[in-house]
Amino acid sequence: MPSTRAEPLLRLFDILQSSPAMYLADSGLWTYPGPEEVRLALADIVAAHRGIIGRAANVLQEREVPVPKTVYPLSYTGWHDADLGSFLPRILGSLRTQTSALEALAATPDDATASGLSAEAIRINRQHLDVLQQLMTKLRAGLAGNQTGAAPATS
Repeated sequence: MPSTRAEPLLRLFDILQSSPAMYLADSGLWTYPGPEEVRLALADIVAAHRGIIGRAANVLQEREVPVPKTVYPLSYTGWHDADLGSFLPRILGSLRTQTSALEALAATPDDATASGLSAEAIRINRQHLDVLQQLMTKLRAGLAGNQTGAAPATS
């Protein structure tokens, strides 16, 4: 049973680790069809979240608490071969939900490390929410670049 001292960090894992963006990255983000801009934005989100999760994992190991394994909802497995642009509303919703949960975690005085990492994740999420919202607006307006993700042809 994890110590009470580790619970906020374990909650941080729960919030960030099993997100739709993480699933898309773990299942082969670069193999999904869709605009390159979306692919790069998702890769940025995942890199930022993995950085926070990695730092939290180091603290858990110092506290001699096992690091949680990643578990994705079974419903995510039906997402193969869908265009990345079609996931933007779901990913935006997930980031908003994460941000609300992180705000509650950041306000918890029990663990300064978890609170600090949560506050950092909130800032990151807000930045990525803005970027993804702009991308979704561009896609809806038909202004997104390279839709296939393939490199442009040269002559």
